[in-house]
Amino acid sequence: MAAQTQGIQQLLAAEKKAAEKVAEARKRKAKRLKQAQEEARTEIEQYRQERERQSKDYEIKYMGTKSDIAAKIETDTRSKINGINACVAQNKEEVTKYILALINDIKPEMHPNARFAKNA
Repeated sequence: MAAQTQGIQQLLAAEKKAAEKVAEARKRKAKRLKQAQEEARTEIEQYRQERERQSKDYEIKYMGTKSDIAAKIETDTRSKINGINACVAQNKEEVTKYILALINDIKPEMHPNARFAKNA
């Protein structure tokens, strides 16, 4: 009987030791999993930053910076204004003569309604 009790005690001790090893293995697994998740987050962040940098480089290469775009718009606007001013200066005298001719070419006529008022 003592041998049976001793055997049971050994089985219980072995079972306890196995449970401790399983618990330790689970802790190590959880720790490795957290470490892997953190490494994945780091890699994702690095990849995101790299893609943002590439995107900005592409934008600058093909679209230019905001100041470049603003300068181009300013240049285009100035050239259009200068073109309009040149057109005005070129046609100013002709338009003035045309308007004066219309003003001076007055043909006095009686308004059609005025004839009816005269007969009444």
